[in-house]
Amino acid sequence: MIDFSKNADGLIPAVIQDAESLKVLMLGYMDKAAYEKTVETGLVTFFSRSRQTQWVKGETSGNFLHVVEIFPDCDADTLLIKARPDGPTCHRGTVSCFDTPDAEGFIRSLQGVVQGRHAEMPEGSYTTHLFRKGVKKIAQKVGEETTEAIIEAIAGDRSAYIYEVSDLLYHLLVLNEQMGVSLADLEAELRDRHA
Repeated sequence: MIDFSKNADGLIPAVIQDAESLKVLMLGYMDKAAYEKTVETGLVTFFSRSRQTQWVKGETSGNFLHVVEIFPDCDADTLLIKARPDGPTCHRGTVSCFDTPDAEGFIRSLQGVVQGRHAEMPEGSYTTHLFRKGVKKIAQKVGEETTEAIIEAIAGDRSAYIYEVSDLLYHLLVLNEQMGVSLADLEAELRDRHA
């Protein structure tokens, strides 16, 4: 149960995190009514300290935050809300209110680049070339890179192994995109197995 009584104003901080990229998007405050509305509607709702009123994130911009999961902290006086954003979260038009470099991790950033190449199919891009060849060619490259990584592991060459596994991860991201699978999908599967 969330404890709204710890602060005199009845507000608790709510950290909003992108459910897929895990990037921290923003921090807002909720009173009990905003929390209940968030749970009821599935849209992140805050209490504005400056306007002294409730507001649904995205009600004017259309950039809503759709709740995926809500976690209280160990003291039940702060929330972590994993959400799917409809667009930029910050009023500046940026993904996050925090200007952190590579906050989502490089592999997730690379997944975003691969997704962008698939959507735009720019000429001269190796990734575009793979998408045009189709799933059979992409899967073949994953197999080749897997074999090369295994060879370097058996040889005990750490540097060469890192190089080959990096190639493998890149080609696997391309295959995932071709198959409509994201890192979040893989994480969910692994989480289910672990449970």
